[in-house]
Amino acid sequence: MKQNNQLKVIYKNQLVGIMAMTEDKRAAFQYSEEWIENGFAISPFTLPLEKRVFLPQKAYFNGLFGVFADSLPDAWGNILLNRFLKKQEIDSDKISILDRLAIVGDSGMGALTYHPEIKIADNVSNLDLDKYAKQCQKILTTTYDENLDELYQLGGTSGGARPKIMVDIDGEDWIIKFPAHVDYTDSGQMEYDYAKCAKKCGIDMTETKLFPSNECKGYFGIKRFDRINQKKGSLEKGRIHMCTVAALLEIDFNQPCLDYNELMKLVKILTRDDSHDVENMFRRMCFNVFAHNRDDHAKNFTYLYDEDNDKWHLSPAYDITYSSTYFGEHTTSVNGNGKNPGREELKQVGIKAGMGKKKCDDIIDEVQTYVKSELIQYLES
Repeated sequence: MKQNNQLKVIYKNQLVGIMAMTEDKRAAFQYSEEWIENGFAISPFTLPLEKRVFLPQKAYFNGLFGVFADSLPDAWGNILLNRFLKKQEIDSDKISILDRLAIVGDSGMGALTYHPEIKIADNVSNLDLDKYAKQCQKILTTTYDENLDELYQLGGTSGGARPKIMVDIDGEDWIIKFPAHVDYTDSGQMEYDYAKCAKKCGIDMTETKLFPSNECKGYFGIKRFDRINQKKGSLEKGRIHMCTVAALLEIDFNQPCLDYNELMKLVKILTRDDSHDVENMFRRMCFNVFAHNRDDHAKNFTYLYDEDNDKWHLSPAYDITYSSTYFGEHTTSVNGNGKNPGREELKQVGIKAGMGKKKCDDIIDEVQTYVKSELIQYLES
């Protein structure tokens, strides 16, 4: 495979800029002149709309800026890609970070695409969810590679650690998850119940569904918020530019490095103090605490760019389910408390963000009541 030393970054057929590898393996980036005239800052804090060469300063994105690292697969997608490359007798250690973006091409999350693209898998003709679930289990526990090309095509650019596929169903884009080998069989039912409860708690969610299975109670599916049908009844897809908090702040999402006070401050800055988004972040914090979702790291919060109004909004919630961490605390602390935050810490975060005490109390009560009534079977098991 011929390595890419330069890569074009494209947004809706417009050249955003060029990335080029430096001698010390960093991907330098420069906006195109046309984009500077008519575009927007794709990552407002680290890539302002200026005519200069930007060099990444952090090591944990493998020489990329966070906004581009968001396009790459996380744990599960990387497993698939590395296994697939091995099957093709390609040494994954010799693939540059720009090559990996070229392999993603136009199939990654968000609106940014990368050219020239490297095509390494064909389209998939049919879906058998139970078959793919079994393949995922074998991928995680053996060197199994039967139908690996199909599995890579469906899940090779997906994020997160849990096995998943990204599919088009009746013209709409969905992500369908399968249990990891350490999960219990009906983890799909649990995440579906969590999603329904979150919606009752006033948290913005895209449509979710429990896809049928002959092997378990079902597979959890969530409609992608970074894709839209441009016209009602049309199969033409629109893309929405997105950035995770990890990308925006250039921080390592694998480490506990955030507090909800900082997340609330970020909401206010990026959304121009949009009251709905500020309240939604507060509701998510309360939900994560009461529903024992401790894997609330910096890549599990995302912002979507509103091109029409030149502003950002908090994306719908995702990856909310019962979860623990190896260190036994929330990845994002609550007013300094990651171990056992409660009402007082939650309220202080809201008050510091400019929310009234009564509003905070009302939301805390509402979320706690719904969680206790809807998710009691998971919290007491």
